[in-house]
Amino acid sequence: MMKICFCLLFCFATSTGFSQTIYLHCGKLIDGISNYMQTEMTIIIDGNKITDIKKGYQSPSAGVTVVDLKNRTVMPGLIDAHVHISGETSRNRYTEGFTLNPEDFAFRAVGYAERTLMAGFTTVRDLGGTTTLALRNAINGGYIKGPRIIAAGKSIATTGGHADPTNGVNREMMGDPEAKEGVINGPDEAVKAVRQRYKEGSDVIKITATGGVLSNAKDGAGAHFTEEEIKAVVTTAKDYGYKVAAHAHGAEGMKRAIRAGVTSIEHGTFMDDEVIQLMKQHGTWYVPTITAGKSVADSAKLPGYYPAVVATKALETGPKIQATFAKAYKAGVKIAFGTDAGVFMHGKNYKEFEYMVEAGMPAMKAIQSATISGAELLGLSDKIGAIEKGKFADIIAVDGDPLQDIKMMKEVRFVMKEGVVYRQ
Repeated sequence: MMKICFCLLFCFATSTGFSQTIYLHCGKLIDGISNYMQTEMTIIIDGNKITDIKKGYQSPSAGVTVVDLKNRTVMPGLIDAHVHISGETSRNRYTEGFTLNPEDFAFRAVGYAERTLMAGFTTVRDLGGTTTLALRNAINGGYIKGPRIIAAGKSIATTGGHADPTNGVNREMMGDPEAKEGVINGPDEAVKAVRQRYKEGSDVIKITATGGVLSNAKDGAGAHFTEEEIKAVVTTAKDYGYKVAAHAHGAEGMKRAIRAGVTSIEHGTFMDDEVIQLMKQHGTWYVPTITAGKSVADSAKLPGYYPAVVATKALETGPKIQATFAKAYKAGVKIAFGTDAGVFMHGKNYKEFEYMVEAGMPAMKAIQSATISGAELLGLSDKIGAIEKGKFADIIAVDGDPLQDIKMMKEVRFVMKEGVVYRQ
């Protein structure tokens, strides 16, 4: 009964605009900025923001609520910079588009969003989904529970490329999708596609610079955009205040995207030394999605789970991403945490931490990739990504010490987003 009242108190405070002061007594604290863990700290929250962080367990004045996290490790709410929250992997993935309606996908996404939040991810960047813009709006409006969503809406592809929505269907249904549907050929259509995403309310632009694994098409790594097309996307995106994320597996597609000025490379499977040098030269971010690679390779071993053309690509591409990540990290490429959740079950995003550490990244760096680095990639460093005065009170707590055992990132016991407690 106490937990129910506790949650209702915070929800009420937020919905009414009432400023509720909260003290979090933190046994261990990772603030997202420092390279060391602090102990016995108090975070002071007023409304939806952090107002102070003090050493020791501060005694509250009358009317202040205290949350006891003395036996847990507290850190900023996590950021997953690559998800697809409007869907989830299944054997029926390639037929559901013909049997379900948009509202069916939307209702399913409500559960995926809540699952993601409860796993400690208070912000996600969704890089392609037809219902995600509405889901984002519903969360922002307080109608459903979920993470803060930075949404791309429809990904932009070339004809027949990864994210062409008509790949693999018969000629009668295939048609000839254009910029409105996120399919372009030539710089002029690239400009129109970006402007269409602006019209629809997207927060970020996503292009598929190379072939992909799960699209029902043969090519999984070849370059699909000309450099001029990508430059047209990037230039127009900047006009509208957008960053551009580029899905890319093959090296040539990455090189074109980096030279054209994209903000991030997603997956990066067949990254070579030249790509790494270009990324460092241009300050391009890398979002690895190791979990997705391992997951699709595992699923491809199940008879009939994917079409044959997809299974072949998944077995070839998926297992290589972790080694690419290790090489990029050692070379000094900027890395932000991203999982491609939806390719595997939502809520298991924590697996990425385990794979990053396994590949040689220290646990603190892995956590920072999902906090301060993720915020920098998204352009939200002034609002999220650290436990710091003036930032949103996006705060989670886990059991144990994740610096000693990164698997503790699975054991999320407390979740707060903008001062509202969702898990306690």
